[in-house]
Parts: sequence; structure tokens; C-alpha cells
Amino acid sequence: MRVRAWRQQYPSVTSRFRDASDRAPRHTFFFPGEEYSPALVEPLAELVGLGLGEVEVHLHHDGDTRMSLADKLERTLGLLGSHGVVPRLGGSPAWSFIHGNWALANGRPDGRFCGVDDELALLRGLGCYADFTFPSAPDPCQPSVVNAIYYARDDTRRRAYEKAEPVTVGASKRNRVLLIQGPLALARRGPRGRALRIESAALHACDPPTRVRLATWIDQWIHVPGRPDWTFVKLHSHGAPERNARIMLGAPIEELHVALQALATDGWRIHYVTAREMYNVVRAAMDGKDGSPAAYFDYEIPPPERARK
Repeated sequence: MRVRAWRQQYPSVTSRFRDASDRAPRHTFFFPGEEYSPALVEPLAELVGLGLGEVEVHLHHDGDTRMSLADKLERTLGLLGSHGVVPRLGGSPAWSFIHGNWALANGRPDGRFCGVDDELALLRGLGCYADFTFPSAPDPCQPSVVNAIYYARDDTRRRAYEKAEPVTVGASKRNRVLLIQGPLALARRGPRGRALRIESAALHACDPPTRVRLATWIDQWIHVPGRPDWTFVKLHSHGAPERNARIMLGAPIEELHVALQALATDGWRIHYVTAREMYNVVRAAMDGKDGSPAAYFDYEIPPPERARK
């Protein structure tokens, strides 16, 4: 029922809106591997074929060893790959990741919901090029590094994401997972609000997108230093539960797109991108590319097979 709602409603939700490249909004579905079913993934793959999104890897796990986690990830990649939604680079899967329960690299103080200290190194060895887990505040897994795009300096350690090697224009690509964060801030709920709240770029029923929130996201100015004119805004949602789906497939998300269109009339060039495309634009910025980000959506990681049909 939940996936069917996305398959049926998302094309009509996006049909009114276009970005600077004449592309419709697109959603990245980080699918939880432990819940795989062909009946759940195939409708998402159809949306990929329509150019309305892509599918990446999400996983909830607990008490794993390096070997047991590798088995789970390889199984997930194989199952998703059977639907043609996992890109391949040099014959191997190329994918991005969001960790279930935020517990990347065994990041919880109590050690729950992971178990593998060197998880980032394991991910990279299996073809993961980027992690999109954070921000997670107020969860204890939240790193002290905020509003940044960076490599972990040593990806073999627990909570390796706490030690950052920020990327810049001219920085070399590392053989490590690139961490791409969404905006995190202390903000007011509205223009007349007094109490501060944690703004972690999460969209859900009790915190829908608004013009005020959009301004806060942009103000965090997440970019690759040296390319200040390319600003990245990464949002996240648990979009399947009915309460949240009403936000993501209804008037609130449409109002967000209307607000984005208003920015475009003020001189901004808005680009809707998937997680893969965002990573590619970041890599292009690191390599000193300029001009329109749209030229670099497939810069390093190609689109999945399903998207090319």
C-alpha cells in the first residue's frame, strides 16, 4: 500500500514543476535491504525509469561482525541490482548509503544498531562512494562536524566520521567514502517564533517544509570551498509511513517546490538531483569544474541501467 501510493501519486505531484535544466523533482529512495521484496522495489524501479528518482542502499542492522555485515550488504546489492537500479563502475556496483538508526561506524555510545567499528572502510571496499546519513541531531550519533562535505581521516576507527578532511576545489579524490551532510542549525519555527529548535532538514508530519525552513537550509551554505556558487541542500524523510507520505505526496511538498520556483525568479538556478547526481557535482567541483552543475550530473558515477531505458 505505501509503495503503491508513491508509484501512483509521485508522478502527478512532480508534473507541475521543472528546474533550470527542465527536469522534474526527483526523489532518492534509500531502500532498507532487510525489508527487500520484489513487490516493493519494482514500483520504485519504475519511477527510476520515468526519471523521477533513483534507489540507493539503507540498512538497519545490529550486533554484526565485519563478515556478517558484508554478507548483508552484498545480498542487498544483488537483490536491488536485479531490478537494474544499482549503477556499475568498472563492472562492480557503485552505490551510496544511509545507515539505519544513524549508527554509522558503530557510532552509538551503547554500541547498538551496528557493531562494526571499521564500517566506513568496509563500505568503500564494497563500492560505496558516499554516505548521506547525517545530520542526525539530537541523536547521539550526530558528529561534531556539521554542514560539511568531507572524508573521514581514518576510516578504520569507530565514529571515524568525527575526524574530517574537508574537500575543496583542487582536492584529490581519496579512496574513502565521501560524507555529504545536509543542513543542521538552530532556528526559529517561524518569522515570529521565539523558541529555538534543532533544524536537521528532516521532513515529516509534525515538521513539514516551509519557506522559513527553506531559507534556513540555504543559509547553512553547504558547498565545496572554492566553488561558493554551488550550494547543496540535502533533505531526508521517512517517507513511507502514511503520516509522512501525506507531507511528501501532498500540498506541503508542492508548496516547497513553489517556494523554489520563487527563488528561481530571484536569480537562483535550482537543480533537482538524486544522491548520485549530488555526489557527481561535488566531485566535479573538487576537480575545478565550473559553469552549470547540470553538465556534471553523470560526471563520475553513471546512471543505473533502469534509468537509461
